[in-house]
Amino acid sequence: MDDRRRQFLEELLSTPGPSGYEANSQRVWVDYVSEFADEVHTDDYGNAVATLSGGDTEVALAGHGDEIGFIVRDLTDDGHVRMGRIGGSDKTVSRGQHVTVHTADGPVDGVVGQTAIHLREGDDGVPDVAEQHVDVGATDGDELAELVDRGDPITFQQTVTDLENGRLSARGMDNRIGIWAAAEGLRRAGENDAEATVHAVSTVQEEVGLQGAKMVGFDLDPDVAIAADVTHATDSPDSPGKRSTGVELGKGPVVSRGSTNHPVVVEALRATGEDADIDLQLQATGIRTGTDADAFYTSRGGIPSVNVGLPNRYMHTPVEVIDEDDLDAVADLLAGFAVRAPDHAPFAVEV
Repeated sequence: MDDRRRQFLEELLSTPGPSGYEANSQRVWVDYVSEFADEVHTDDYGNAVATLSGGDTEVALAGHGDEIGFIVRDLTDDGHVRMGRIGGSDKTVSRGQHVTVHTADGPVDGVVGQTAIHLREGDDGVPDVAEQHVDVGATDGDELAELVDRGDPITFQQTVTDLENGRLSARGMDNRIGIWAAAEGLRRAGENDAEATVHAVSTVQEEVGLQGAKMVGFDLDPDVAIAADVTHATDSPDSPGKRSTGVELGKGPVVSRGSTNHPVVVEALRATGEDADIDLQLQATGIRTGTDADAFYTSRGGIPSVNVGLPNRYMHTPVEVIDEDDLDAVADLLAGFAVRAPDHAPFAVEV
C-alpha cells in the first residue's frame, strides 16, 4: 500500500462516525473520491456515491461508512454520563476505556468507569452498557450539562497500531475498510479503462439495520452490487470451534455463498480472482450475511448482490485486526470485477 492510500485509510480510521452521526467521516471519503470520480453526490441522510461513467452495465461497489459506538442517554446529578448503545457495542470491552463525547462545541474527553478490583466482591459479572457510566471530570450535574447533551455520540479514543507481518489494529475497521476498498476499487477500475459505469458507495447506518443501503439500493438501482465488509477470521485462540468458518487472516478476500449471494455474481468474482491471481476464501452464509448485501439484493425488483469479506479478528472491539495485503486484494478484486462485469452481464439465474 503506497503512502497516499495508507494516509486515506488512517484518515478514515481516525475520524469518528457512529451510526447516525457519520457526516465527518463521510466528508473524508467524499474528498478522496472527488480526486478521480466523474461525479460525486450525497443524499439527505449522508449516503455518498461516486461515479465513473462508462457503458450500459452499472456496477455498485459498496461499503458502509458508519461504526458502532455509544450515546449520551442521561446525565446524573453527581456529574456522570449514562450511556446507551449505538449498534452492536460490546459491554465486555467498554469499561476502563478512554472515550470521547462528540458535542456541538467540540470533543469532550472521558473514561468509562470501572470499579477497582480491590473494591469488588467476587465475580460480579459484567454490567450492561446502560448500567455503565462515563466520567468526564465534572463535579456535578449542572457542570456536566454545560459540557454535553443527551444524544451526543461517544466513541473509544482511537489508536492505529502496526503489528508484525503487515497486520494492522484499530477501532472501526468495521467498516472503514469497506469504504476504503470501494473507493480504491473505483479508482483502479478507472485506471484499467472499465467499460461499465461504476459507482463506489459509502452507506450510512448499516450497524442499526442496513438503513443506508436500503435507500441507495432503491435510488441507484444498479445491475449488480458488491458489498465489501469485514467477516470473522476464526483463526485466533479464543474463537469457538463450533463457530469456525475456516476464514484466516492473510489468506485473501472472502466470497460469501448462499442466501443473499447471487450465484452468477459469485462465479464471476471467482473467475475474476483466478484471472487476476488473487487468492480467495469461501464462506457459507446460508441464512443472511448481516451486511449491506442483504439490503441491496431485495431492493426494487431484486439486485444481484454478493458480500465480499475482509478477514477481521476481534470484531466490534477497539482492537480489530486485519491484514493489509488482504485489504489491498479486496480493492483489486472489486476493480477487476467492475472491469469484467460487461462480459458477465446480465446477471440472472437460468431457470
